[in-house]
Amino acid sequence: MAEPGSSNQTNRDLTSIAEARSLAQRAKKAWLELAEFDQARIDAIVDAMAMAAAAQAEAFAVLAVEETGFGVVADKVQKNLFSAQKVYDFIRPMKTVGVIARHEATRVVEIAEPFGVVAAVVPSTNPTSTAIYKILISIKARCAVVLSPHPSAVKCITRVAEVMDEAARRAGAPAGAVNWMTTVTLEGTQELMKHRDVAVILATGGMGLVRAAYSAGKPAYGVGPGNAPAYIERSANVKKAVRDVVTGKTFDNGVLCSSENSVVVDDPIAEDVKREFVSQGGYFLSKAEMEALAKVLVTPQRLPNPALVGKSAVLIAEKCGLTVPAGTRVLIAPLEGVGRDYPLSIEKLCPVLSFYVVKDWREGCERCKQILRYGGMGHTMSIHSQNDAVILEFGLKKPAFRIVVNTPTTHGSIGLTTGLDPAMTLGCGGFGGNITSDNISPRHLLNIKRLAYEVSPVANRFEASGAPVGDGAGSRHPSAPDRPVPATGITAEALSRSIDDFLRSRGFRAELAGRARSKDRALQGSTALQDSAGRERSSDRAASLSSDRSLPLAFVCEEDVRLAIQAGRKLVLIERAIVTPAARDLGDAHGIFTIEPWR
Repeated sequence: MAEPGSSNQTNRDLTSIAEARSLAQRAKKAWLELAEFDQARIDAIVDAMAMAAAAQAEAFAVLAVEETGFGVVADKVQKNLFSAQKVYDFIRPMKTVGVIARHEATRVVEIAEPFGVVAAVVPSTNPTSTAIYKILISIKARCAVVLSPHPSAVKCITRVAEVMDEAARRAGAPAGAVNWMTTVTLEGTQELMKHRDVAVILATGGMGLVRAAYSAGKPAYGVGPGNAPAYIERSANVKKAVRDVVTGKTFDNGVLCSSENSVVVDDPIAEDVKREFVSQGGYFLSKAEMEALAKVLVTPQRLPNPALVGKSAVLIAEKCGLTVPAGTRVLIAPLEGVGRDYPLSIEKLCPVLSFYVVKDWREGCERCKQILRYGGMGHTMSIHSQNDAVILEFGLKKPAFRIVVNTPTTHGSIGLTTGLDPAMTLGCGGFGGNITSDNISPRHLLNIKRLAYEVSPVANRFEASGAPVGDGAGSRHPSAPDRPVPATGITAEALSRSIDDFLRSRGFRAELAGRARSKDRALQGSTALQDSAGRERSSDRAASLSSDRSLPLAFVCEEDVRLAIQAGRKLVLIERAIVTPAARDLGDAHGIFTIEPWR
């Protein structure tokens, strides 16, 4: 028998699934139109949406706190303005349409193409700021977007979408460029992510949601948990370091996944750090108080209790039966280890810190690794230090892709106090099971086409000339090296015998061949005499060669041709004379050969 209310849930699931399908199809139609917009039209739409969101930043913050019960209105206002102004200022000058880059050295032209329809899953912890951010970066990349709100934040996210959609439509965006689900269930969200008209997923939420996004069969940008440690090294400015940690941990009551969750301190400065925490509103828990807190804050699944997420330190203490000073800003739990035996070492999403003391930076390095491995791989950490060598070691060895220096992890990781790309979705890379370690921007919602011109022509072994084939506009072909000249390894006598044999095989008269050979030997002797004495002139040899003009030659070398040219006479060849290639080229160029037919 069905449980009470099960039919109602089934109906909600079916409604959510139907809505997801309808919105995905609507967004696909809008995207086909949006993809044809030029840069000016896209920028005008983004300008209008950002301005509208900034004007409603406080109203959105109030709605978010009222609906979810998480966080602080003033801090949510700041986050909304971060998305509507800081993120907007960062993406405004980006080229996302047409040719976006030309690389003259490599002759490559890059052309932007929009990814397609974006399925944007929005969390309850940062609902309005994340919605503003995801809508802006999607439209900037010419991608239509469908928001899937967290069920506990549907109203405030819907309001953001309505305001930004209205502004976009007034600026010329097509209907369906911005869409949002109003009946949200897990089944509906899964249907949206798997729908054939969805091209890419932007998933911000818990690990279950991120895994669902990666299993949807689509490209997906997911974000895992943070559990960010903050290491205070002995050379740090203690007062500023503590202020940064408290500021980051208490910002919006710690609901950002990059907020500090643990403090790791060098032993020589541990007491100074403790005193500074107390002076800035920290309360160090006793062992009994830590046990009482852990029982209420940490669920059996080692997740933070939603009832305490985003609540103030004083309210959390009250819920756990603890008495703390009225001005307490953060609860601090001194721990000896990390893992299931130490429940408060998890990501807590509220103003509660675990606290560790280490002997030096090497031990601190290992402790930070342990914390990150227990729920924060690839995300964020901070180091407070004046020692650049130690800072670099942490950068080299920590399994976190945002290591912020001397600033709160909360603000530094999203690019509010650092030079990182401003973003509300932070990739955790391979360490965290994500496809990228970047802060997500419109660039991640673009596909890049590349025009690539030939710069290194391929040699074709079938082309005898070896000449390059190209368009004449940049083709380059290295000159082929000269062929090596084979060394002469045959004697004059052997060459003469070979010539005699060849001529006889062709039916030549032996006496004529012999006369030709004798003539050639005489010439060779004359040349040798010239070389040895150095006094016989080339003209003398030319005269001797011309003394028997009637004798047709059976063999001609290059030197014979040169002498004939000098003497101004022609060479008479027998019909089947052997002429070396060099002699043939030179003789043909000067027209000195005549043929005496064989009789």
